[in-house]
Amino acid sequence: MPLYEFEGRRPQIAVSAFVAETAIIIGDVRLGEQVYIGHGAILRGDYGTIEIAAGSAVEEGAILHINPGALCRIGRRVTIGHGAKLHCPEIGDGAVIGIGAILSFNVRVGEWSIVAEGSVVPNGKTVPPGVIVAGNPAVEIARVEQRHRDFWNYGKDLYADLARRYPHGCRRLDTKPQNPGEVIDRE
Repeated sequence: MPLYEFEGRRPQIAVSAFVAETAIIIGDVRLGEQVYIGHGAILRGDYGTIEIAAGSAVEEGAILHINPGALCRIGRRVTIGHGAKLHCPEIGDGAVIGIGAILSFNVRVGEWSIVAEGSVVPNGKTVPPGVIVAGNPAVEIARVEQRHRDFWNYGKDLYADLARRYPHGCRRLDTKPQNPGEVIDRE
């Protein structure tokens, strides 16, 4: 996994966090226990600080960055979906940021809110706790119910499990198959 120091700003990664080898972590990025950072994710703490609390998942291809001197705080057990782009200071505990969502400057998302897939949350908007927003620009469409929490808690547990399993259960195979359909078994 590429970890980069930027002008003395260095990543801090908890022992039980998992960072995929194709993810890129730059500068002041702080990852808590059992955080999962997926393949191709980019976290840039070059100007500001990115802090991700325990049990959160940044899925494959997501990009996180923050303004100079600012803090991007991602709460506990947050799910940031595949390909999401975040440039905002705060995501509350338990929140879900859907696949491909975009959160612009100065956006704040409350606890247990859900930003639907592909939504765009514009500059300065605050998403209150416990709501679902969708669209471009994102608007409130519903309240989060227990069924939503149950569904997303299941998904959050899957990523916490992957953070535990990946370091020992996933290994790179450096040899490519010679023929289409060939299976590589190097043991």
